[in-house]
Amino acid sequence: MNVEAKLGLDVFQVDSEQPHIVIDHEICRTRCTVRYCLHVCPANLYTVGEDDRILVNHEGCLECGTCLIACVDEALTWHYPRAGYGVQYRFG
Repeated sequence: MNVEAKLGLDVFQVDSEQPHIVIDHEICRTRCTVRYCLHVCPANLYTVGEDDRILVNHEGCLECGTCLIACVDEALTWHYPRAGYGVQYRFG
């Protein structure tokens, strides 16, 4: 079974009230020149919006924390989702 098939077994409980990843767009816009988050996220959750702002689709987060480590300008606030939310890994 390949990685994509294994990840397809996972279940995501989305917390629409309190996202666990928040971007400070002012810091991102004024300090960040490399935008590591676009390249390091294994779930490819980060994109560039029409207004050149970084967007994150936190709903599919694998909760690895790579983006937090890669954001050297500290534009991200990241914490684990509240109890009952987030990814639930399933192994088939």
